Amino acid sequence: MNFHGTVFRYGRDVDTDVIIPARYLNTSDPAELAKHCMEDIDKDFASSVNAGDIIVADENFGCGSSREHAPVAIKAAGVSCVIAKSFARIFYRNAINMGLPILECPEAAQGISAGDVVSVDADTGVILDETTGASYQAQPFPPFIQEIIDAGGLVERTRKKMGA
Repeated sequence: MNFHGTVFRYGRDVDTDVIIPARYLNTSDPAELAKHCMEDIDKDFASSVNAGDIIVADENFGCGSSREHAPVAIKAAGVSCVIAKSFARIFYRNAINMGLPILECPEAAQGISAGDVVSVDADTGVILDETTGASYQAQPFPPFIQEIIDAGGLVERTRKKMGA
């Protein structure tokens, strides 16, 4: 699984309330959630993000409420991958369950800037900042998590396993 895109950069403690504000939780439609993704921290995000782009953040990305809407909104907005120094535990699990690839790599999060073009090989964990030439090593996904992400999330993986 490979990703390639332009970086949107955020700081530490980006909580689920700014990823998808509570006022939009009256819908579970991914396309509608995508329209409002990150708007309380970056008003231009939804209109600027392109399919394949990558979010890079500091510590504790996805903290706050344990809403599945947050990774759904990010994924539906077109983000291919989130790289952070660390993730809130419940966000990490929700992201995997929703099929949103996330990589913990403090060095990459420290070294990559907004607007950089980055490629990610999730199979090996190699993150390449094509803008600067810097390369970083994240822990690749274990096979069972890779299988969930490849399927598009836990529900889709379960459907495939059950033959539904």
